[in-house]
Amino acid sequence: MKRVTILHSAFTILFGVAVLLFFGLAYPHHLHYQEQYQLFLFDSTYVWDIVRLPGGVADLLGRFCTQFFLFAWVGAFIIALLLSAIQLLTLRLASAFTSKAAESGGGWLYGLSFVPSFLLWFFLLDEHALLGGVWAVLLTQLALWGCLQIPKGWKRYSAMIVVIAILYWMALGGSHYYRYPTVVPTWLYAAWLSALILPVMMWLLVKAKKSEKKSASEYSLTSHLSPLTSYALVFVVMGILIWKNANFKAEKVMQYDFMACHQQWNRILETVNAEKPNNQIGVTVQNLALAMHGMLADHLFDYNQNGILGLLPDVQSDATSPMPTAEAFYQLGMTYVAQRTVYEAQEAILDFQKSGRCYKRLAQTNLINGSYEVARKYLTALQKTLFYRDWANHTIQLLGDEKAIAAHPEYGRLRQFAYNEDFYFSDHVTPEILESLFFANKDNRLALEYLRAYYMLTNDRDGYARLLLHLKEQ
Repeated sequence: MKRVTILHSAFTILFGVAVLLFFGLAYPHHLHYQEQYQLFLFDSTYVWDIVRLPGGVADLLGRFCTQFFLFAWVGAFIIALLLSAIQLLTLRLASAFTSKAAESGGGWLYGLSFVPSFLLWFFLLDEHALLGGVWAVLLTQLALWGCLQIPKGWKRYSAMIVVIAILYWMALGGSHYYRYPTVVPTWLYAAWLSALILPVMMWLLVKAKKSEKKSASEYSLTSHLSPLTSYALVFVVMGILIWKNANFKAEKVMQYDFMACHQQWNRILETVNAEKPNNQIGVTVQNLALAMHGMLADHLFDYNQNGILGLLPDVQSDATSPMPTAEAFYQLGMTYVAQRTVYEAQEAILDFQKSGRCYKRLAQTNLINGSYEVARKYLTALQKTLFYRDWANHTIQLLGDEKAIAAHPEYGRLRQFAYNEDFYFSDHVTPEILESLFFANKDNRLALEYLRAYYMLTNDRDGYARLLLHLKEQ
């Protein structure tokens, strides 16, 4: 029996390791994506606004854990820990009904305990699935398990009435388990139901098996090998299904966005040289990295292009696609345009949360533009976070210090690149805008790279010739 328990424990550990490796190696940028579209604050008002709603405790725990997704392997470990805990609780709940028959009996019963965790794994493949939903399942299981520890009788039934009321506030009815408020997360509710129904089903199966009055020899280790092999095969099949249903196309797009956000220009070029991007965000980030290295115009057609839409795409009304374009605006010195783009992207977040990434950029643009009190608002909020606090504490000291800002290698440079005159700007970048940037400050080589590339992509030979002539006259 001990050897069987060891085998079962090994499969639990194997499952946890599989989840860890999947999210750490194959899906890390989905975790980064989750982190950048929330802003967890260590603030009593923020916490109360969440927990006072039905399902608020699960939502709060999910948001708390999601802030660690800034580091993909930490996020992967958290998910692996949660899914493994749900599997073990499913088994323990069944054991509470069956006097440990499910835990030490047939391997096929042990295999059923993985169903809720596998369904939650499917749920988390969706970039709009939020971790609060996983916590809701876990809290529900913990509440049920706690009730089963109370001896049968009126005490247990009284406790269950109280627990159901508390559980409704903690985990049920939450609206922040999926980023689209109007979408029903099917995989989540399937996992939730299976976590509650499976222990009862396992109890019925064990009861039916006991009624067959099988000999004790059938409960030897040999009798477990076939079931263990069968659910091992089920694991393989489920793994294949998860791999087939994973959105690796979105993962690649998120990778480019993540690298642009963290200004990993060398890594971007290494990535595009290994595999040319075939999506708009990837091409936009590729061209920005080439321009940052002064290579855009000379190597423009060595890479996939999407016309001028791959250079500086028109801003769309969503939370994701405008961010790489906003990064290009920012690096070009178009700080007001970058600020508006980032602000509108944050307001387009589907579940109306704020964004640590957006708050940081809005603080930067307002600092560069001289709007120090607005910048202070964003920095004060970031001071209440775990991972943006040090940056905010350092940056807030720059407010109003003109000499320090001018000497800053990034803020001072971008302030010099800023426009000196007002102009009307729609969401479409024109060569006149790029010309204004470059001719106002000849040190803005990024604007020159984009201007040359613009003429090349639009086949504007006259414009390119005029630019070359102007450069020769300087």
